[in-house]
Order: sequence, then structure tokens, then C-alpha cells
Amino acid sequence: MDSGFALLLALGIGVVAGLRSMTAPAAVAWAAHLGWINLSGSHLAFMGSAWAVAIFTLGALVEFVTDQLPTTPARTTVIPLAA
Repeated sequence: MDSGFALLLALGIGVVAGLRSMTAPAAVAWAAHLGWINLSGSHLAFMGSAWAVAIFTLGALVEFVTDQLPTTPARTTVIPLAA
């Protein structure tokens, strides 16, 4: 992977992390699973597994749906900020 693509990928993950808390780990898991980033030999090597991709993707989808519900409190209250 060339450095330009790595920087673009890091920027994209950073932007996504600012939008939703579970979408960034899901994006990293998908990138590791597809071979876009190499996490082997690190503590995050598990993120490339199919189980991690499924769990993080499910978490991101649940977060997105929950955030759209009318009973969801504003993000600036204590509980959403703590999450």
C-alpha cells in the first residue's frame, strides 16, 4: 500500500469516527478483512476475522437505527457523550 492511499484511508476513518462511534471500528474491520490494511502481528489482528466484521457491522447498524428513533436523547447529554 502506498503512503497516499494509507493517508486517505486514515483520513476517511477519522471522519467516520467523528460521525458515529461504532462505524469507525466497523470500517477498520472491513478494511482488514478485505486486505486493505495489514493488522497481522498486532493486538488488533482479530479485527480481520469474519466474526469481528459481523459484530462491528451489526453494532454500527444498531447505533444508526437507535440514533434515528424519536426517543433517543440529544448527543450532548451525559449518557450519549459517555458512550
